[in-house]
Formats: sequence, structure tokens, C-alpha cells
Amino acid sequence: MIHRKAEVGTVLNLFQDLRNSGLRFGFRNFGFKAPLCGGSSLREKKKEEVSMRSVESFCKRAIEIGVEGAKIIDPGSIVTAEWVRMKCQYGCPGFGTSLCCPPRTPTPDMTRKVIDSYQKAILLHQRLVKGEKRRGGGRTFSNAIVRLEIEIFLDGYYKAWSMGSGPCDLCKECNLSGSCKHGLEARPSMEACGIDVFKTARDNGFPIEVVRTRDEERNIFGLVLVE
Repeated sequence: MIHRKAEVGTVLNLFQDLRNSGLRFGFRNFGFKAPLCGGSSLREKKKEEVSMRSVESFCKRAIEIGVEGAKIIDPGSIVTAEWVRMKCQYGCPGFGTSLCCPPRTPTPDMTRKVIDSYQKAILLHQRLVKGEKRRGGGRTFSNAIVRLEIEIFLDGYYKAWSMGSGPCDLCKECNLSGSCKHGLEARPSMEACGIDVFKTARDNGFPIEVVRTRDEERNIFGLVLVE
């Protein structure tokens, strides 16, 4: 496990350095072009495969872009359960109000099948200190997760896909009658896909407790599936 010791501040201009580095990927509101899928010759593809970075190196990269903790885990240790979706449906006021929330997200059974099709996963951890608003710290964390996913994809891991933490807040009101306005950035949370975040985090050595008041420190998690 790689863990960032210093207190994590807000990650400013999260995608600017990727633009400066010349990488081309798709976030319309940042002025980037969409990822280019395919089109390489067989020789170029072989060259890309040889030069691919290790998955372990992306844990270090996660820390560099502001994530507090990162660890490669066995996808088999990611726990899915039907009760997680039930708690979304009965107990969460956000149920049905977003394209990134149930019932529009994958069922626990589908999520299990997706997870089992990967060889590795990176579990990401962020601590929201006492008094830190989830909307600020959580959005910064979500941006970092998607950024890491895209960097991994561009390195040659074409199956890379991520899940974040908490409800999507890219729009004030979700466009439920049409397609997502932020389809390149938006990702469902782990819990929205039926993952038991508490057991998954604890089984992999991360701290997480029930938060009883809004003023308590919170531990939130994200996941990048890699192959």
C-alpha cells in the first residue's frame, strides 16, 4: 500500500498538466479531444505493449495527483452484495435522481461479473478531515480517479475503468430524459454499483467507520479496474 503522509489539499488545475504534456483525451469542458481508440499498426501496438508501465507505478502516480492512499488489490477481494442496492433504494434521497445512481447503474450481479473479468484493481483512499465538505474534497477525489483511469488507459491498459465515491455532482440537476452531459467524466460510485465499500476497504487494510455526524472525519474510496 502506498499512502500519502502529508495532509491532502485541493488539487488545482487537475487536468492542466496533461494538456501541457500533449496527451489527447476526452473532456470537452477542458478543451480536450476524445481518446483515440484503435488505428495503430500491428507494429505500433506491439511497441506500445512493450513500453507499458507496471500497474504498481500507477499507485505512485495516484499519490502524485493528490490521492492519499493507493493499493493494488485482488478483484476477488471486492465484495458485492444485494443489500447495498437496497440501502440506496430505501434510505437514500438521491435514489433515481441521477444517471450515476440506482436504478440506472449496474446491478450487484452485473458488477460482480465485470469485476471478475479483470486481473487487477487499484483501491484508492481519501480522508476528508473534520469540517471538510464532501462536495469540495469529494469532487477533487473523483476528478483524480477519472484522471488516473485515463492515464492508465492511454498507457495501453485498454480495459481500464473506474468507480468513484458518493453521488455525482457534475450537474445541479441530472438530465434524466437524455444522455449524460458529462459522459466522459461521470462515473458511478462503488456503492451505486452494489459494492460493499466497508468490507472491501477493511479486508484490504484501509480504515473506515460509520460517520455519526457531519463534523467527523470521513474515509472515502474509489476503484480503478485494470487489465
